[in-house]
Amino acid sequence: MPRTLSFAELPSSVKRHLSACSLLLLAACGGTALPVIVPPAPVPVPQGEIAADELRRDLYAFAADSMRGRETGTEDADRAARFLVSRVQRLGLEPAGDSLYVQRVPLQRESFSPTSRVVVHDQGGVSTLKIGVDVVPLIALGPGVPPPKRTADGLIVFAGYGLPASKNRRDDLAGLDLAGKVVVVVNGAPRGADSATRVAAEAETAVSERLARILPMRPSAVVVLLMGKAAEGYQQLATQLSRGVSLATNTEDLADYERPLPMILLGVPKDGSPLLPPGWPADDRPQEMNSRLIARVEPRREAFTGFNIVAVVRGSDPTLRNTFVAYGAHYDHIGVVAPVNGDSIANGADDDGSGSMSLLAIARMLQQSPEKPKRSTLFVWHIGEEKGLLGSSWFVDHPTVPIDSIVAQLNADMIGRNAASVLYTVGPRAAPNGQSRRLGAVVDSVNAAQASPFAIDRSWDSATHVEHIYERSDHFNYARKGIPIVFFTTGMHDDYHAPSDEPAKIDFEKMARVARLMRDVGVAVGNSAKRPR
Repeated sequence: MPRTLSFAELPSSVKRHLSACSLLLLAACGGTALPVIVPPAPVPVPQGEIAADELRRDLYAFAADSMRGRETGTEDADRAARFLVSRVQRLGLEPAGDSLYVQRVPLQRESFSPTSRVVVHDQGGVSTLKIGVDVVPLIALGPGVPPPKRTADGLIVFAGYGLPASKNRRDDLAGLDLAGKVVVVVNGAPRGADSATRVAAEAETAVSERLARILPMRPSAVVVLLMGKAAEGYQQLATQLSRGVSLATNTEDLADYERPLPMILLGVPKDGSPLLPPGWPADDRPQEMNSRLIARVEPRREAFTGFNIVAVVRGSDPTLRNTFVAYGAHYDHIGVVAPVNGDSIANGADDDGSGSMSLLAIARMLQQSPEKPKRSTLFVWHIGEEKGLLGSSWFVDHPTVPIDSIVAQLNADMIGRNAASVLYTVGPRAAPNGQSRRLGAVVDSVNAAQASPFAIDRSWDSATHVEHIYERSDHFNYARKGIPIVFFTTGMHDDYHAPSDEPAKIDFEKMARVARLMRDVGVAVGNSAKRPR
C-alpha cells in the first residue's frame, strides 16, 4: 500500500491553503456574521528554550483589551480561536480537529425571556424582583444533576442562616415546615461568629451544603442570599448567569412536573427586601413570614457553534506514535463585566491566558525538537470552560483521536502568579481509583530534576476539598474517562475573575518554569513504553 503523507510532509503551499480553510470555517460557523478577517502580521517564531520574553509577547496579545475577555458565545472568543489557529499553523503542527485545526462544539446561548417574573405579595402590596439584579434563577446545576423547576408558588419561610446546631448555636431548620414553601436562607453567619466560622459559612461551597439540608424538605423554591466573598461576586455572577451557555441538545425540554428539584434563586440580602424579616439584620430568627412568592422563569435559547482548537506533534516511534500525551488549557474567559475602577474588560491573563500561551510554547519546543517523543503529543485549547467545562466535555465524548489512545492529560489553568517557588498539583490523590498516582510520581521525579524545583503544594489535591478544585477545570472531564491527569496551577488571587487579571501582573519567569516542567513531564511520559497507570 502507498504510505499516507503526514501533515508535516505536505508542501508548504498546501499547508497554508488548509490552514486558511480553518480560518474560513471559523468565520462561516460563528453564531453571528463575522467581519472580513485580516490576516495577522507575521510573528517571528522563537527558537531555543521556553523563555519569559516569548510568553510575555504572546500573552500581551492574547489578553489585550481588544480581545474583550474572550467570552464563549461572542465574536471575541472566535477572534481568540483564530489567533490560536494562526499560531499552530505557523508552527507547522498537524491538524487534529474534525475540520482541520478546529473541532466544532454545538452550543446554545441561554437568557431569560421578558415574560419571566418573580413577585412577592404581602400586606404592603406587590413587589417585583428584577431578574439579574435582585435575584438570578439557576436554570441548570451541572452535568448529571436534574434541572430545577421553572415555576414556584408558596408562602415565604425565612430560615435564618440554615446552619445546623453546634456549641452555642441553634439549628436554624429545627421545627420548620418547609414542604411547599419558599425558603429564604442567608449564606452567611450570625453576628458575633468567629472569623473561621464566618469564612466557612460565607463560602460559595456553603451554598450547596445548605441546599443539601433544605431540598429533602420538599420546598417549592429556595432563595439563597449571598454574603461575604460570594456577595462580592454576585453582580458578576448575575451577569454570567443571565447570558449562560450550555451544550446544545436535541432532547425535548422537561415539563415542570418532570423536574424533581425546586426552583433555586440567588440574591444578596438588602435592607427592606421583601424576602427578609422587617427587623433584619437584628432579627435573624427563623420564622414564617406573612408573604407569598410567585415566580415563573422562561429561558430563551439560541444555537451557535463554538470551537475547540486541536493540533498534534506526531511522535517518532512507529507504534507508540498512535498514542498521545495530551496537553490542555481553556482559551475562553468571562468577557465584559461590571466596571471596577472604570475597567470592565476581564482580560483573563492568568485565567487562562497563561495556560493557553504556555501550550503554544510547549508545542513550539516539541515541533522544533530534532528528537520527537516516541508518543505523539495532542494539544487541545478548550472553549467554554468558564461556562461549565463545555469544550472538554464535548471533546472527551466526541474525541478526534481514539479516547483510549490518550495515555495522560496535563492541564494548565492559571499558572502565572503567586510565590515564585510554589506550584499546586491536583489529581494524583483526588482522581478516583488511584488512576493518576503513577503520573503524579512522574511529575515529582521530573520536578526534582529541574534546575530550580518547585515546592509542590498538594493541599488542593483532594476530592473532598472545600473548594472542590479537582472538579473545576477541564482535566476533570478527562479523568471521568479513566485517563490519568495532573492539573497544574499556581493558585487563586484577588484578581480572579476580575478586570484586574491583566498581563502586567504575571510573573513570566515563573510561568516559563511551569511550562518547562510540563514539557519535561510530557516528554517523560511520551518516551515511556508503559502507560502511567
